[in-house]
Amino acid sequence: MSWHAYRDGSTIGTGGSEDGRILRDEEHDDGARVTLEAVSLSHRAPFAITCGVYGAMVHTCFFGSETAAQQTFEEIKLELVKVLDALPERDDPDAEAKLRAVGPIFGEFVRRF
Repeated sequence: MSWHAYRDGSTIGTGGSEDGRILRDEEHDDGARVTLEAVSLSHRAPFAITCGVYGAMVHTCFFGSETAAQQTFEEIKLELVKVLDALPERDDPDAEAKLRAVGPIFGEFVRRF
């Protein structure tokens, strides 16, 4: 499974969740999304990345430069794949135990980003 442009790239240039202009927007086949946007000057930083795993978590982080945001965008994609890999399949008989183990993984992700 892999990352691809969300909605075939149709969201680029449109408004994002932080009231900015979407610069990059990618989705993973297993159920995650990462969006980079340039936000208004009224925000604390000019760039924001909103990312998440569908049905499980959403997180936003802010950056002072586009270079830092672009680099972190790639790092977030790699880390979200690790999160996706840790999530159990719906029919997994050990799903409950595996879900308990995912909590610390989410916590580490949020601390890092």
